[in-house]
Amino acid sequence: MDGIDSRDVDRAVDEMVRVLGPHDSEDWQARAGSLEWSCRQTGAHVAHDLLAYAGQLAARPADAYLPFDLVVNADAPVREVLRVVTACGRLLSTAVAAAAPDDRAWHWGPCDPAGFAAMGVAETLLHTHDITQGLGLSWRPPEDLCAAVLNRLFPDAPSGDPVQVLLWSTGRGELADRPRVTSWVWKAAVS
Repeated sequence: MDGIDSRDVDRAVDEMVRVLGPHDSEDWQARAGSLEWSCRQTGAHVAHDLLAYAGQLAARPADAYLPFDLVVNADAPVREVLRVVTACGRLLSTAVAAAAPDDRAWHWGPCDPAGFAAMGVAETLLHTHDITQGLGLSWRPPEDLCAAVLNRLFPDAPSGDPVQVLLWSTGRGELADRPRVTSWVWKAAVS
């Protein structure tokens, strides 16, 4: 499966909950890093994307996203938002594990199970980074997971520290001798 799989989705989600769970009483209405969303909205967004990817992979539509959405109750405490992230992450990892390597589902083209796993890991790590920035926490995403995401979704990324390269590739960091990224798209679709 191209070096990234369901276990990586579980690891990323577990890492998010491990890092952010102890800080559920902080100000989650603070802006999440450079995003326009609050930390709480960003956490709900992660859950949404994980569920959307799981749904795509389970139903395997060839030309569009399924017409459903996840709504996290506005009054749900942060610890419950993180539980929703965990549930949606498990749904994605289960869908990835159950899929055959040659299964395809739409994400701006045909995407394989490893692509959906990589997108789930990327969304989780990148938005955990955004939330830690908003909460003023020091955290560094796992290097091996960043390397796997780069390998699958950013095949043209420069070499270097995988964490810094992933943050740079998504407009969240600087790399020496390279202009700051202001617009980016990952390559999840396969031929």
